Parts: sequence; structure tokens; C-alpha cells
Amino acid sequence: MIDLIFACFLGILCGTITGMVPGIHVNTAGAIIFASSVPLMEFFSAEVLCVFMVSISITHAIIDFIPSMLLGVPEEGTAVSILPGHRMVLEGRSKEAIRIVSLGGFGAIIVVILMLPVFATVLPIAHEFIKPYTFFILLIVSVFLLWKLTRGIKAFIWVSILFIFSGLLGWTIFQTPISSGISMMCIFSGLFGISTILYSLNESSFMPHQNKFYDLELNSNMLRGIFAGGVAGAILGFLPGFGPAQGSIIAQAAAGGDGEDDTENFLTAISGLNTSDTLFSLFCIYLIGNPRSAIAVYMDYLISDFTLSHLLVFAFAGLTAVSISLILCLKLGDSFSKIMQEIDYKKLCIAVIILMVVILYIFAIVYNAPLPYITLALITSTAMGLLPHYLGVGKSHLMGVLIVPAMVVYYIMFV
Repeated sequence: MIDLIFACFLGILCGTITGMVPGIHVNTAGAIIFASSVPLMEFFSAEVLCVFMVSISITHAIIDFIPSMLLGVPEEGTAVSILPGHRMVLEGRSKEAIRIVSLGGFGAIIVVILMLPVFATVLPIAHEFIKPYTFFILLIVSVFLLWKLTRGIKAFIWVSILFIFSGLLGWTIFQTPISSGISMMCIFSGLFGISTILYSLNESSFMPHQNKFYDLELNSNMLRGIFAGGVAGAILGFLPGFGPAQGSIIAQAAAGGDGEDDTENFLTAISGLNTSDTLFSLFCIYLIGNPRSAIAVYMDYLISDFTLSHLLVFAFAGLTAVSISLILCLKLGDSFSKIMQEIDYKKLCIAVIILMVVILYIFAIVYNAPLPYITLALITSTAMGLLPHYLGVGKSHLMGVLIVPAMVVYYIMFV
């Protein structure tokens, strides 16, 4: 028992570090643990390693909203938070924004855990029913989201092009022998990280004065957003390739909000969606025997017989991690926003870009990835990530980098 508690707190610590350092994807940290699992299992059980992975993934899912909103360096789960989060930061409301995403993430985990009996009864049956039709569901939902998230025919044409070409980029890089952790770090750093910072530098962005006081109440709208985020995160567990960027439509429809115009409701639903999707992807190992995230895949390899006892232990680890992460997110977010007002924003952005590139190449060297190919992929993804800014469309459509490869795989399997 002591070793499980130690693994949980160590995972929280590591998740805090990976969440605060721009460019590090939690899947990369999981890949390192999994790659080292053989020697580690001489000293620790598979359950200890898995508790560590649960804790680091949940903590990372909440903490990485801080650099996402304050620096514009998002990952898969926080890419959609750029506009509403930045809007609040530009209004001097960073403390309020941090509290919204913290409460949203914490509340959604509670929703997922409390509704686990319902999910365990309904979703396995639903999964078996829709599995042969996954390709068509992905295609229909993708077209719907492309239209729903755009205004006008011209914008729809552009986002469709971006969606398809980002999908081709994803399919190409996932066909290489490069590890998925390095691949995702590379393309997400370019598509959503470096490109966003470069554009902000070009626009001469700066960090405005942040209000020390905030007015935040846990009202009915926020509660609906939390519930919607938790439920939508579970639903996304059955739509491979879809992340919080696309699930925002589902969450907002369930929450009764008005999308990005309802900033408070939007951020609550999105943060809840991000964390609940992270936890539910682990639950899918038990519910449908199919892991839905890289961390879940590693855990599935480590534990051959995933039982209800494992599920309860991991649910408790996730609850512990999200509770402590709530406090850490508030403290770190407030401190980070204060520090950013006292330093040169332009120099900070340049330093972040350099840090992201250095981290990427360090991991590339460690995993023996071909550096010329990594360089080409990073330049290509960065250039593609700049296009939405100049075309005036949302960057969430670049999530085709994951959705299109999933569609191709399911087309080959069932059509």
C-alpha cells in the first residue's frame, strides 16, 4: 500500500513538471516509464507503475492549461482553450481563468467516477453496436464539426483543406518506425505550439496587467459545464482520434452554452472534457478491453488481467491526483501570471521556442529517431500551424492529424 501511495505522489510531482514545461507531452513521459519497465519491475510491481502513470496523466491534464493560456503552448487537450483562455488573460482575468479550468477538471473527474456504474452498463453494448460503423461515424461527425465550427462557404473550404492535409501529415509520420511519443511531440509542437508563439511574436503580443481580485461563483451554468465535460469525455472514448477540440461541440450542446461567446461555460466544459477523457481512456481497458490513449496502452501491456480491483485502485489514484492538482494549479497559475508581468514577454516566448526544440531533439536522440526527418516534420507542422492564423479560421481543425489516420484504419478494418 505504501508503495502505491508513493507512486501516486511521485506521479503528481512529475505530472506537474511535464505540465508546466512547454512541449513535453504526457505520452512521452509514459513512454519513458514503459521503456524502462523491465528493470523497474525488478523493484516495483506493475500496479505501482500503472498508478504512477494514472497520476502523471491526470495531473498533466490539469496543469498544462497554465502554459496553454498564458503562453499559447497547447497540446491535444488544450488546443481549443487558446482563444477563450487568452481572451480572459488579455482582460486581466488570468486568476479567474485558472480557477475555472481547475474546478472544471476536478468536477468532471468526480462525475466520471460517480457515473462509472452507468457507463459500465451502457457503453460496452454501445461499443459493440457502433464498432463496424466507426468509419462512417467519424466521417459524418468530422464533416459536421467542420461546418459547425466555421462561418461561411469560404471558411469551410479552407478548414476542410487544413483538415485533410493535417491528416496526411499525421498518416505519414505515424507510418514511420519513430515512436508515437516522439511523433506526437514533434507534430503537436509545430501545429499548436511553436506556430502559435511565432504568430504572437509577429503580432507584438504582450502580457497586460492582471487583476489581483476575481469574482467567481460556482453557479448552475458552471455545474452544467462540469457535468457536460465529464459525460462528453466518456463519449469521446468511443470516437478514436477525437479529442477535446472536437468534443467541445458535444460538451457545449449538453451544457446549453453558446460556445466561445460564453467564455466561463466554455472553459469549464473544455477543462472537464480534457481531464475526464484522460481518466475514462484508462477505464476503457476494463469496460471494453480496448485502451484509448497511449498511457492506457502502456498500462494494458503491463497488466495482462485487468480486474475490477485494478479499476477501483486507479480511480482512487485519479481522484487523489486531481484533488492535489487542483491546489497546485491555483498556486502555480497565480504565481506564473505574476512572474510573466515582470519579464519581457518577447524574450520569454523565444526562450520557450528554444526549450521546446531542445527537448524534442533530446528525446529524438535518446530514442534514435532520424534527426533530418524530425527536422522536416517539425518545419512542416509549424508552417501548417501558422496557416489558420492568417486564414482567420480555428486551429482545432488541425486535429485531422489524428482523426484522418483513425478513419483510414477503421476503413481498412471494416469496409
